[in-house]
Amino acid sequence: MAGEPIAEGLFTWPSEQPRLIGGRCGECDAVSFPRRHGCPRCGAVAVTEELLGREGTLWTWTSQGFAPKEPFNGTVTVGVEHLPWFVGLVEIPGQLRLEALLVGVTAETIEIGMPMHLVVVPWRVDDEGREIVTFAFAPGTAEQAVHDSEGVGAGA
Repeated sequence: MAGEPIAEGLFTWPSEQPRLIGGRCGECDAVSFPRRHGCPRCGAVAVTEELLGREGTLWTWTSQGFAPKEPFNGTVTVGVEHLPWFVGLVEIPGQLRLEALLVGVTAETIEIGMPMHLVVVPWRVDDEGREIVTFAFAPGTAEQAVHDSEGVGAGA
């Protein structure tokens, strides 16, 4: 999959094994995502880039049975075939918990505590015809996904 990231500095791209780009505070050791200029915990400015793990555990989730309202500009969750869509809190061990779009799940298959892995998915096509991609989490480990899909899709 080609495409341009939805925003610079969120995840490594292009990459066979994409990673989210977070920050680690040099004062209190807190990890944050996305990376910030100052630490959200203690306010220090000694924040360095840290690549986050690619796998985590689903901590909690919610679903939405209608398309997002404006100013939403994606197409990844638009249309009856994408409803409901899922968002979850994924815990990356030893680093943090983060909110992310969940793909490859249904109301019948999603479970708190299930293993999740980072993927890159199409978000939309912009006015100049460029594909814009974003990150999401899908069920299973990254290793399982590569074997299941024979490497189809980034990080899938």
